[in-house]
Amino acid sequence: MSRGIRRQGREMAVKVLFSLADHEGGSLEHVLGEFWKNFQFRNDVLGDAVEDDSSPQRPEVRHFAELLISGVAENLESLDREIKSYSTNWALDRMSRVDLAILRLAAYELIYCLDVPLNVVINEAIELSKRFGTEESPSFINGVLDHLAKQHRTASS
Repeated sequence: MSRGIRRQGREMAVKVLFSLADHEGGSLEHVLGEFWKNFQFRNDVLGDAVEDDSSPQRPEVRHFAELLISGVAENLESLDREIKSYSTNWALDRMSRVDLAILRLAAYELIYCLDVPLNVVINEAIELSKRFGTEESPSFINGVLDHLAKQHRTASS
């Protein structure tokens, strides 16, 4: 799978994970179905949704995004525990929803997708945070992931 497909898949996964926060209690399948059916994002800006077919996603991107989203959803409680334990002085409900979506995705890849190199996980999360987060997001996310990596991966991973 090419780097471009993976990067686009991660971006779509963050967008879906972000939107899932508004649909607590709804099934993942329902939320995904509604997301793919109804929302496209103009100029790849998170939150600038349009309801048309102007930017359809390639099947490979959608498939990779859904693998990531399902993995995060299946492991959400343990991922949140991990994030909470390494985000000193930050309760999950006080975090930016964008930062939390990025952290959940990156923590999932870091802990459960051992075939993805550690530096790729962290770099992709930082790039997503630069694109969608606040000015402080990259350093916050880097710090949390650095602590997670020390617990779950060796430097050679």
